[in-house]
Amino acid sequence: MKYKHIVFDIDGTLIDTEYAVLHSLRDTIRELSERKIQLSELKFALGITGIDALKKLEIKDISYAMELWNKNMCKYTDTIQVFDGIPSLLKNLLKLDIEIGIATSETREEFTHDFCRFGISNYFKTIICADDTQEHKPNAAPLLKYLELSKIDNRKALYIGDSKYDSKCAKNAGIDFALAVWGSHCKHIRADYFLERPADLLSVMAAIN
Repeated sequence: MKYKHIVFDIDGTLIDTEYAVLHSLRDTIRELSERKIQLSELKFALGITGIDALKKLEIKDISYAMELWNKNMCKYTDTIQVFDGIPSLLKNLLKLDIEIGIATSETREEFTHDFCRFGISNYFKTIICADDTQEHKPNAAPLLKYLELSKIDNRKALYIGDSKYDSKCAKNAGIDFALAVWGSHCKHIRADYFLERPADLLSVMAAIN
């Protein structure tokens, strides 16, 4: 089998957090500076760490802003859900004896608080969070750390994500990339495979093996 490991991004790939992330970030900016900003102007924040997003917005007190952002995220918890087809995909990958992991821009605390409650975290063996590397996406560091801990060659791994940052991270690490179109709604991002829905990954796996 060509790929022995399938590595997933979280936000926009495994779970749909776009509404919550953008609305809570807009709320945060309003509280910090009373700036009125359109949601479309904040989409750059999807796929990178919260700290990096706040730096790009030229927020001065990053620590306080992160606390406020996390507080505002709680208001939108009910809007976050696992994408349809993800639990079934994960089960089928394990049946194929493929190891599945995660490389995310979420911190370990965010992962524990925001992701584990969905009951699918036990499917993943190796999990790389923002705390685990000094550099973050689009730098190759998260995926290189994954390869190091998993002790595998980059040619044996496939990374699945929804953003240009995910694509660039994979390219920089020399890992093939599949675009989760179901979460990105964009086909103009460089990818080796374009997946309209989670089940499409199984079709790709069958075709290349």
